Amino acid sequence: MADIIKLLPDHVANQIAAGEVVQRPSSVVKELLENAIDAGATEIQLIVKGGGKTLIQIVDNGKGMSGTDARLSFERHATSKIQKAEDLFNLHTKGFRGEALASIAAIAHVEMLTRTEEDEIGTRIKIEGSKVVAQEVVVAPKGTSMLVKNLFFNIPARRNFLKSDQVEFRHITDEFHRISLAHPQVAFNFYNNGSDVFQLPANDFRKRIVQIFGRKTDEKLVPVNEETHVVKISGYIQKPEFAKKSRGEQFFFANNRFIKSPYLHHAILGAFEGLIRPGTHPGYFLNLEVDPGTIDINIHPTKTEVKFDDEHTLYAMLKSTVKHSLGQFNVIPAIDFNQDQNLDTPYSYKNKEVGIPQVVVDSSFNPFEAVKTTKGNSTSNYMKSKVDGWESLYSGIQMAVDTKGHSHVEFESEVVNSSIFDDGKEIIDHTTTTFQLRKKYIITTIKSGMVVINQSRAHQRVLYENFLKNITIKEAVSQQLLFPLMLSFSTNEINILQEIKDNLCTVGFVFGEVSQEGVEILGVPVLVVESEVQMIMEQLISDFQQEIPGDSFSQSDMLAKTLAKTLSVKTGETLDEFSQVKLVNDLFACKETTLSPFNKKVYVTITENDIERKFI
Repeated sequence: MADIIKLLPDHVANQIAAGEVVQRPSSVVKELLENAIDAGATEIQLIVKGGGKTLIQIVDNGKGMSGTDARLSFERHATSKIQKAEDLFNLHTKGFRGEALASIAAIAHVEMLTRTEEDEIGTRIKIEGSKVVAQEVVVAPKGTSMLVKNLFFNIPARRNFLKSDQVEFRHITDEFHRISLAHPQVAFNFYNNGSDVFQLPANDFRKRIVQIFGRKTDEKLVPVNEETHVVKISGYIQKPEFAKKSRGEQFFFANNRFIKSPYLHHAILGAFEGLIRPGTHPGYFLNLEVDPGTIDINIHPTKTEVKFDDEHTLYAMLKSTVKHSLGQFNVIPAIDFNQDQNLDTPYSYKNKEVGIPQVVVDSSFNPFEAVKTTKGNSTSNYMKSKVDGWESLYSGIQMAVDTKGHSHVEFESEVVNSSIFDDGKEIIDHTTTTFQLRKKYIITTIKSGMVVINQSRAHQRVLYENFLKNITIKEAVSQQLLFPLMLSFSTNEINILQEIKDNLCTVGFVFGEVSQEGVEILGVPVLVVESEVQMIMEQLISDFQQEIPGDSFSQSDMLAKTLAKTLSVKTGETLDEFSQVKLVNDLFACKETTLSPFNKKVYVTITENDIERKFI
């Protein structure tokens, strides 16, 4: 029998490895930025075109490489970070496997330009699909420039799975945020399609956060500091009142490396328990410094998932540290019964005796007596000179007074929410009987029995189809605000709003100035209350961050779903008879009546036979 097991060629093995290391353009950005930081760079430039699919270029002023090292760096598992297996448990650098450049070169056109400080001339290497096209000696500045073009040019299937340029750019921005926050001492410049995105000079951690997420972030931050023999915790958390529905501003760094840890995230949620609204998430920027021997970062190709030796102790320390910071900076309301009241005395009155306040009353003062005071020959009189004609103020007013001399008192009935429908057409079918059950269901009769309708899901379906129609025909009605609303968002959230701004305008939102610091709202759809605009925008941003739709149809669909979910009547709201009938009629006028926009059942039918079987 012939042998059937064969060694794969290097270029095929590199493409297989690239499937783990390079998932999308942001993966290339992450690997190359980490290489630049490991090279000791103090200034790094990131240049992106076409969402990273056309061009990714990273220029640094690090130590650079010699000609031999430059050529060897593209070989598989060639690295300067580790020499033996024990070094894997004492890592102080970002990359260490030596597979990033080989994987990138296998699926893209790569050009490297590098020079060390000792060399007078540099080296340029061009590689296309693992094949070295050219290597030459050139004049180059100190450091390294990596140029990656036409990502996945030789794997069309992988390229077809990439999203739109806006979505890929958003992923690149997320990676840029993570690495620039982990290294505030490094200056970063970020350019996209020829325009500036970020200009971040070297700074401290707090200023770097403010540079990325906007000036208004500074007032939200609460410092966190704790040092033990197990871990050193430093960084900032956001005040509870600034918790958002989206999870964007949540960063853990372990030994200056961004990590994802649902277990430690749960510790943060436990510290904020009772301080934030359900369904919202607190923001935090926390650095954890631990012994490199107690953390394993080699369990995932992206190195964002790590394993700590003693996670339970770390969990307890993190939770107590965050709670301590919330209490120390008076974020948690508290009453101190042991407070020394002498501390409330102003310093200027510290040594003065306490005197009983005196109240002086002029017993001869009469406000109804004409009093003349000579002050600049002016006369003041407390009494009005003429009071004739006061009866005319009450003409036309009839007061109903009972026999005891008290006005009749009328008690208001229970407030009923009937404002969800603005059109006043009389469409009630007086032959139809409806009533509300548990402020959750609407029950109406049909020929064969009755229908039990979930009022929230039914209203979601009605609003969803209305919003989709408005987006399609672009004839939405909006109400202008008397005073424009200024809403503050981070740079990443502003970019998301810029993407969906056109679709928001088609449903009735009117935008004013949109800057990197905030958004001005001039008008809102008819059904939207002014006080709910901030919540609606946060919900929209949260949904778009999680789903990340690419084409315009997906954006319109998600926008309609989010608005329908936010503006629909909720369980617990009372509807009057007109609103109940209107909701039933509008529901059965929809194209799809059985399912809500989120594919949940809207109503159930109970026939007369079903009822009769209950009495057998």
